[in-house]
Amino acid sequence: MVKNDRKQGINKKTIFRLIAIFTILLFSYKILFKPSPILIRGLSLFICPQAKYFFKTEKKSIALTIDDIPDNNRLFPHTTLEILDVLNRYEAKATFFVITNQAKDFPLLMKSIVEQGHELGNHLTNDEPSIELQERFETEFVKADKFLSQFATVRWFRPGHGFCNVKMSEIVQKYSYKIALGSVWSYDTNSLVSPRFSSWYIKQNIRPGAIIILHDSQAKSDRRGQNTIKTLNHIIPQLQQQGYRFVTLSELDREAQQR
Repeated sequence: MVKNDRKQGINKKTIFRLIAIFTILLFSYKILFKPSPILIRGLSLFICPQAKYFFKTEKKSIALTIDDIPDNNRLFPHTTLEILDVLNRYEAKATFFVITNQAKDFPLLMKSIVEQGHELGNHLTNDEPSIELQERFETEFVKADKFLSQFATVRWFRPGHGFCNVKMSEIVQKYSYKIALGSVWSYDTNSLVSPRFSSWYIKQNIRPGAIIILHDSQAKSDRRGQNTIKTLNHIIPQLQQQGYRFVTLSELDREAQQR
């Protein structure tokens, strides 16, 4: 009897452990690979208050956003131009978040982006965590806005490395900006992530009103820009066949407000 009781106790402990492990794995999967709008909204309070992660709309419109442009090749921003070529081929629009110290030598590129119907966004002056700027944040934000305003009225800000605080949100609002992060993050900043995985992840998590985040290159050896080109060539025609439209953040914002 004692042995049987022990076996039953061990079996119960094993079952509880297996249930706990399964629950943890399922929750981790939901966070990493299939985050729901409710989960994203809850996490947003800790990541970046008052940021837009997605829009509520019944239309099959999605905002494509490209961070860290132009690519950090001081002689010729080739991957940025190739990204534009892909978008033009499929008649897709995007919002490009500009690191302005990298863009100063390429005013014609900035003009071309706007003329092609895309949108510029403020990604500050350097590729660094915006939240670590502290008292310098407003100065750098205004400096970037001044540069970008030569080409278009800019109303979207994305913090470097994705994190912000309430003070930063208040400063952004003071200048009539909105903060945009995203609901579809394909982990493309990880050098081990392939365009095939990024494409799979995006297609798994896409829904009307989603904001997709992809990146341009930041060094000659950085493959992010090339990977983004491959990913766009995969996802744009396939999602367009499903009835999705690729639009700028501002256009998606207007659609959501017309609900």
